[in-house]
Amino acid sequence: MKKIIISALALLTITFAAAPMAQAQSYRSEARESRQDYRIHRSARRGDLTPREYRNLQRQQHRIDRAKRSAARDGRITRSEHRRIERMQDRANRNIYRKSHNGRGYY
Repeated sequence: MKKIIISALALLTITFAAAPMAQAQSYRSEARESRQDYRIHRSARRGDLTPREYRNLQRQQHRIDRAKRSAARDGRITRSEHRRIERMQDRANRNIYRKSHNGRGYY
């Protein structure tokens, strides 16, 4: 009986310890995504983005959100999922810079 109780407690401890780890891993990407959203909106306000460029960048951010939600669905973000999300954010970062510095704008 003691073995069952001890193993159940160990299982519960592991389960509750894994959830904050998934949140800690995604905190950095959440902060990064927030900065990217700010850059998109700032560029749109300044007129550096056309409406189409703005829409495309917003759509890209929504895809990153979806990927993060699906990665965290099981309660743990694996290393490969984390790398995939980082690559998506790297790509979005380059696109934000390129679109806001391409000389086209909404006048």
